[in-house]
Amino acid sequence: MSVKRSNGEGSIYPYKNGHAAYVWVTKPDGKRARKYVYGKTRDEVHGKWVKLHAEAAQGPVATSSPTIAQYLTRWLTEVVDPDLKPKTAETYAMHVRLYIVPGLGVKRLDKLTVRDIRTWVNTLLTQCQCCAQGKDAKRDRPRCCAAGACCKQLASRRTVQDARAVLRSALTNAITEELIPKNVAALVKVRSGRKVKRHPWSVEEAREFLEAARGARDPLYTAYVLILVVGFRRGEVLGLTWKNVNLDAGEVTVELQLQRIRRQLVHDETKTEASSAVLPLPQICVTALQLRQKEQEAAKQAAGELWTESDFVFTTRYGTPVEPRNFNRSFATRSDKAGVRRIRLHDTRHTCGSLLAALDVHPRVAMQILRHSKIAVTMEVYTHIPSEATRKALRKLGKHLGQQARK
Repeated sequence: MSVKRSNGEGSIYPYKNGHAAYVWVTKPDGKRARKYVYGKTRDEVHGKWVKLHAEAAQGPVATSSPTIAQYLTRWLTEVVDPDLKPKTAETYAMHVRLYIVPGLGVKRLDKLTVRDIRTWVNTLLTQCQCCAQGKDAKRDRPRCCAAGACCKQLASRRTVQDARAVLRSALTNAITEELIPKNVAALVKVRSGRKVKRHPWSVEEAREFLEAARGARDPLYTAYVLILVVGFRRGEVLGLTWKNVNLDAGEVTVELQLQRIRRQLVHDETKTEASSAVLPLPQICVTALQLRQKEQEAAKQAAGELWTESDFVFTTRYGTPVEPRNFNRSFATRSDKAGVRRIRLHDTRHTCGSLLAALDVHPRVAMQILRHSKIAVTMEVYTHIPSEATRKALRKLGKHLGQQARK
């Protein structure tokens, strides 16, 4: 016996092993189309049909939904690449490729749930990434996971937090495009892990490193001086050009950085406006840069026709830019030869303030170099003044450097 339909329910009908219904909706592109809902019983479909009617009354409704992988591919191309810095865009793409798509890529965008996100997060925290990404399997000679001895290379909580943040950003854009009603990634939190306590060099270790580099006539010696004394980042020191160096005024303008992004060297402005600044140079930096000018001119004469003309302060013996990874390797090798602890290149910034104090740089000048907003913060650093012997050794280092630059 047929069931009498309620008013307006003409679009609900028997379908295969249950029922189906459709509602005419306006798609995000402005065109009209039918959107279907399905269920095992008439009541179930009726509930979905009523909900769909309500959504259609509120605004555009997508009639088909991409998978997470399909949507993220388009999001990276159309939103991330045009709007964000190249390095940031590369980082987003890395998280999508290594962590998000392998775990959630096959899910439909409109069907993604809080439980899906929670399961994905928990899996990332406990899954060996060497196994998941096939790192050992790609080696010529497997030595851990592919050899049956899992190395348990787990993603850090910071990595999982970053991957979730990228997904959350993508889903926020999907809401803006009216593809989904809410951001389920924003409803799942990842507890922060403990911060790794770093142990930067002491002033004495920094002095030993610089003395060893100067004694060996290391071509990157001046770069090491700028990193340790003025707090330059790797990209900033490698991207420094002579037009941004004013030796007469004793100033340097930080506005460009050199990075390898997607297999290409990119010379671009610094990440934020706060990173750009005109910094006063302590005398040891001025004399180091004067020495660098002479060294580069000598390298140019030696290279002859093989020299590549550029305005970079730091170049190879043929005038080409220094590869960022090679700079890291050179720093690590020089640390070993100097007999000092290996530290991360970025950790040298934490030694900068103490070195400025040891070099008798005025606190107001140090405040500008360290980019502190309050002098009290700078004076906090200046309370940890190294021994007089170390201060004398640093002044002696500066004098030797000045003598070399004048020759």
